[in-house]
Amino acid sequence: MAEGSASRPTLFCISTYEKGQAFLREAAALGCDVHLLTVGKLANADWPKDALAGFHTMYENLTPEQVLRFVMRMAGHLPIDRVVALDEFDLESAALLREHLRLPGMGQSATRFFRDKLAMRVQALAAGIAVPEFSAVANHDDVWRFLQSTQGPWLLKPRWSASAIGIKKVLSPDGIWPLLEELGDSATDHLLERFVPGDIFHVEGITWNGRLLFTSPHRYGQPPMQTMHQGGVFTTRTLDRADKETKSLTRIHAAVLRALGMQAGVTHSEFIRAHADGRFYFLETAARVGGAFIAEVVEYESNLNPWVEWARIEVSALKKADYHLPELRHDYAGSVICLARQEHPDTSAYNDPEIVYRLNKHHHAGLIVRSRSAERVEDLLREYGERFLRDFYARMDAPAKPTS
Repeated sequence: MAEGSASRPTLFCISTYEKGQAFLREAAALGCDVHLLTVGKLANADWPKDALAGFHTMYENLTPEQVLRFVMRMAGHLPIDRVVALDEFDLESAALLREHLRLPGMGQSATRFFRDKLAMRVQALAAGIAVPEFSAVANHDDVWRFLQSTQGPWLLKPRWSASAIGIKKVLSPDGIWPLLEELGDSATDHLLERFVPGDIFHVEGITWNGRLLFTSPHRYGQPPMQTMHQGGVFTTRTLDRADKETKSLTRIHAAVLRALGMQAGVTHSEFIRAHADGRFYFLETAARVGGAFIAEVVEYESNLNPWVEWARIEVSALKKADYHLPELRHDYAGSVICLARQEHPDTSAYNDPEIVYRLNKHHHAGLIVRSRSAERVEDLLREYGERFLRDFYARMDAPAKPTS
């Protein structure tokens, strides 16, 4: 285990998923001794070990309290100046470490607003932001009244999960009780929400000193929950910046981050535009970089890599320096991705000049396109989505719980 030097601050990163390589390299290049803690099964993953001052592994599925004790055994001879969770599922561990070591950054209460779906809904609703009707499930009388006062179907959602993992659809009021009984003591780790049919959007953001400096709104081709549970091809694209819906989405996104108290870092937020009334409703947000190669889409459209900027923000805060956005480009980009029947799918038949990135991942097919025209990106994704279904698409059941 390498130790940080006196002249270089130590940035301690946690990631139980394989991600954030660009963050790790940038933080090291900016003069930090970067340590990474991951799980044993990822010891030989594609980490930039040449840029790391220390690489550490732990057992899987540790509680935040167990992670704390593990890290404290290192802290006696490893000075830690700042803690960063690179994945959403490590946010609680990072918050507990900051609290215990009295380090700057989001503590446990602040982290709840970017991790706990019930907490973020309660806070957003109190600030006057539209959210789908919801209820906690701790009290059965509250659940019964909620079911009687709203129209189904409903969604039973894990409060601390990500994406569409673990979400169950409830078709009738009587259907909720067996699910809660089956969950037992973990039932209150869920919330109940009225299902709102609509189109799903996501917004990537960068905040510094409480100011939202960068916003990038996108629209999914089909809802991620539908893709995960029913199958299909994943697509997302930059919205036309001149459209009315883009401006509305930008406003509600800014209101959400103000309400939740975001101070510095990256965010990935999701919204739904209801078919019934055309309004945007806040669904969830997270203090992390969006998955599914969203970071690459943002980079190709804007010249801004969210992972790199996140590292620059953390190091700026650590060194008490100011942070500025890079020079931005204002193109449009989009991605099309699916599980593939082939181990190494051949996308060479896709040869439009707008293609700027080809995914290289076992049993996955994926492309990113870029254009000066939002309409051109939309047309290409529509065409490619149909072709991917024929050429590559394979189906896999959604996991019941997160897997690294």
